[in-house]
Amino acid sequence: MDAKELHKILRGKIKTISNVDNLNEESLSLLYTPGVADVAEECSKDPENTFLYTRRWNTVGIISDGSAVLGLGNIGPYGALPVMEGKALLFNLFGQLDAFPICLNTQDPEEIVSIVKNLEPSFGGINLEDISAPRCFQILEELNKTMNIPVFHDDQQGTAVVVTAGLLNALKLTGKEAKNIKVVINGIGAAGYNIAKFLMDFGVINLVLVDKNGVLNKNVPESCLHEYHQELAKITNPENISGDLSDALFGADVFIGVSRGNILNEEMVKKMNKNPIIFALANPLPEIDPILAKSFGASIVATGRSDYPNQLNNLIAFPGIMKGAIEEKSKITKKMLHSAILAISNSCIPTPNRILPEAYDKRLHLNVYEAVKNASSSN
Repeated sequence: MDAKELHKILRGKIKTISNVDNLNEESLSLLYTPGVADVAEECSKDPENTFLYTRRWNTVGIISDGSAVLGLGNIGPYGALPVMEGKALLFNLFGQLDAFPICLNTQDPEEIVSIVKNLEPSFGGINLEDISAPRCFQILEELNKTMNIPVFHDDQQGTAVVVTAGLLNALKLTGKEAKNIKVVINGIGAAGYNIAKFLMDFGVINLVLVDKNGVLNKNVPESCLHEYHQELAKITNPENISGDLSDALFGADVFIGVSRGNILNEEMVKKMNKNPIIFALANPLPEIDPILAKSFGASIVATGRSDYPNQLNNLIAFPGIMKGAIEEKSKITKKMLHSAILAISNSCIPTPNRILPEAYDKRLHLNVYEAVKNASSSN
């Protein structure tokens, strides 16, 4: 059976089920008209009562415009729907959250912000998904300013949490310190932007960023595609490197790819320092085949794929982060995300072929949830 056959059989990965076992005349009159009118009045008086009287306390809206779906690109809202259904399934299985996919037939940032803001009464949290950069930065910023519930963009924040946790554990194995290494990130979109921010938070000083126009350099205006690139160019690239990926990799200890497949070759790997760490996270094809990367001298290699060792998968982060934030009714803060990074990093004893815990480890999701919840409570 292939994926299409399975999806045809299921005809949807999620469904609504009743919380009521036996419905009779008395319970019907309480759960719907006329009894529900009293509950409606209470919720109208104070919106906080919706967390007491309805399922809002445990419900996530998954919002996508289909502009950056997996490795497929801009395939639109209809193409995004099966992916968002899958995300809803994972929220439920690993975070015990009820999630609902909402795929929007617009890619205008202002329209998306307006729609999501108007959906706030229905949800306890919002997960943005597969919205392209740089629009996703603007959308997340605006929603965080104006909404009273947690808003999380997994492609930005979830990926950065997992990659940072993975690098912390890889450094434990190689005996290197964050402050002494050179890291090159290729692909400064939704994920790359936040990975760069988090790595600096955790002590990386020598950080070189590469995108379509080469190395981001504050002295080379054309290297920056938008204001978010310009922001990073001012605080990275301490050696003032210009040029392409090959130029950036000379003497690097770590390569992190969130870009496209098969762009890293033997010559580039051998330009790096001895025993480099390579995170080739492009999907479906990584930036370099992990077996080749090892043969070229890499000490630790991770990808985004489940059929290779060392998968770095957002699934180990987003259920616990959202559950902790929703329970605390807290906007998602840097402190909460940093706590999630440490919880993931400390949830396993890393080995070269397994630097992070498996997604099916129930203790992991509990650890992330508790770390985020505690960080929120202490704000």
